[in-house]
Amino acid sequence: MPSFNRAYQQTLQAGRLTLGLMTPIARPDEAMADLAVERDLAQRADALGFAALWTRDVPVLAPQGEQMMPTAPLDEPFLWLATLAAATQRIALGTAAAVLPLRHPLHLAKAALSLNRLSGERFILGLGSGDREAEFAIFGEDIAQRAETFRERWTLVRSALSPLAAERAVLREATAGHELMAAPAERIGMVVVGSARQSLQWTASHADGWATYHRDEARQQGRIGLWQTALRERAGGEAKPFIQSLQLELLERADAPAEPIELGLRTGRDALVAYLDRLEDAGVAHVLMNIARGPRDAREIVEELGREVLPRLQGAAA
Repeated sequence: MPSFNRAYQQTLQAGRLTLGLMTPIARPDEAMADLAVERDLAQRADALGFAALWTRDVPVLAPQGEQMMPTAPLDEPFLWLATLAAATQRIALGTAAAVLPLRHPLHLAKAALSLNRLSGERFILGLGSGDREAEFAIFGEDIAQRAETFRERWTLVRSALSPLAAERAVLREATAGHELMAAPAERIGMVVVGSARQSLQWTASHADGWATYHRDEARQQGRIGLWQTALRERAGGEAKPFIQSLQLELLERADAPAEPIELGLRTGRDALVAYLDRLEDAGVAHVLMNIARGPRDAREIVEELGREVLPRLQGAAA
């Protein structure tokens, strides 16, 4: 098994809980992100010691959910992350998640390889199966076949992102022996985001980690237990990271108690630190925070998280 690239090692194999931020960080409602603001925030997150910056893949602005809510307008994820890579030096960059059934696997693999190389091995590829019927119809894909399509395309992308000649056989067969570009020096981590319509056993066997959404702590502990069982059964007990997202409304009062909001918490920093410490004890490797829009300036929240929360986490204090 080859070693993983820089991004995976510092974010998901760090031996402590790490924190990442969903980007755009300060996106206004129903408007494109301000690039100058986002570059500045990315640079601050990098300097403050956050582990990763993540972004979503929104192929088409089709409404989502039962309430037909409007979809946030986002830039193409690989170009967006390349822009953030040029503004930063250390922080990892990841997709959470690229919609694999709507992308040709060779184009996706080439984009991942290129972004990894151009960023200095700072890329993590998170992949999902997609859930908007309108998008599948527009791209000429059968939404009923997305689980199978995901598995088939995963295998080809996995082959392309490996440095090992034996593992690249699938790629060579698909391209009649041609390469997309130079093989990576180290493995680019591939993470399943959500269920991707796969069993947890399949994910444990094939992925380099699993990312899921925030749940109350008792329910999340149960999911972590299922993940660890799947790793023992299908990955020979190999340690693979459990990642969770967190919708965060950070209050100005440091001692404000935590209360639940949809897919996250409204809380002061003291309760947030205690919560993150419990997650680390439970086996969470990385928390991907999505800063909720509210009265506080996004830069102020990033500064508080970097200066007052990151240094107080268990791993940082050890």
